Amino acid sequence: MKLNQDESLALARLCCGALDEKKAGDLRVIDVTALSSITNYIVIATATSEPHVRALRVELEKVLDSSKTRIVGVDGGGESGWAVMDAFDVMVHIFTPDTRARYRLEHLWRDGDDVPVKALLSGKVLPKKKAVPARPKAKAKPKAKKKTRK
Repeated sequence: MKLNQDESLALARLCCGALDEKKAGDLRVIDVTALSSITNYIVIATATSEPHVRALRVELEKVLDSSKTRIVGVDGGGESGWAVMDAFDVMVHIFTPDTRARYRLEHLWRDGDDVPVKALLSGKVLPKKKAVPARPKAKAKPKAKKKTRK
């Protein structure tokens, strides 16, 4: 179910709060609403170790379940150093430091808008209003020169 922009941002805030509470490092939130048809926000976090990746994933699942958020998919198999959780409007990636450096998702989504995490957690970030493209001004046509008869 596609959420509106306010609800999507609230979900990103909820995910960041849960990750921050469990000491995830280098939290990043990227607004990809204008770039992606499958999600609005990408949350990226760094865990200190593989057990920390699992702990963050489990905590995030608990928080999302308790908020009645539908989790579309979770993948954190094995010792990959990466767990991903798809909550439809928010996609959360949890990495170990080496894995995060290898995949560089921030670089992949560099055209997205960074959402300041501290402001998001404090509730000071509001969703952007969808920009309505301005109508281009019509260019004045050059006046034709009058032909004079001689």
